[in-house]
Amino acid sequence: MPLAACIRSSTARRAGLDSAFIIDSAGTYGGHAGEPPSLPAIKAAARRGYDISGLRARPVVAADIARFDHVLAMDRGHMAVLRRLAPRAHVGRLQMFAAADVADPYGGSERDYERALDAIEAGCRDLLARLTPEAKAKVG
Repeated sequence: MPLAACIRSSTARRAGLDSAFIIDSAGTYGGHAGEPPSLPAIKAAARRGYDISGLRARPVVAADIARFDHVLAMDRGHMAVLRRLAPRAHVGRLQMFAAADVADPYGGSERDYERALDAIEAGCRDLLARLTPEAKAKVG
């Protein structure tokens, strides 16, 4: 979800830990590959100070799971796809982004995008708190 990648990056930058993370976004559905985020997503993000207009959709591939230490699924359906895709040696890198599924607002109302942003911002704060010791070791 492009919103999540942008917010994670912004959260790490505000914490002074952006150099400790490589943050990327890829979807489990490849039907929108190469497309920008939806206009409602761009507008919702902009209202909160995030610019996602330059992002482009791409499908997640097995090499992504091998490349990144933490591969985050926004919901259980995405996790199931990632488990099928993951090389056996890297299944342990898969984790849920948050305790509860983050609903994809695509095609929904403005309020759906706002709810998703609320969940993503909270999840990013929690994720940063969990990963800060690891991040500080990388930059320290």
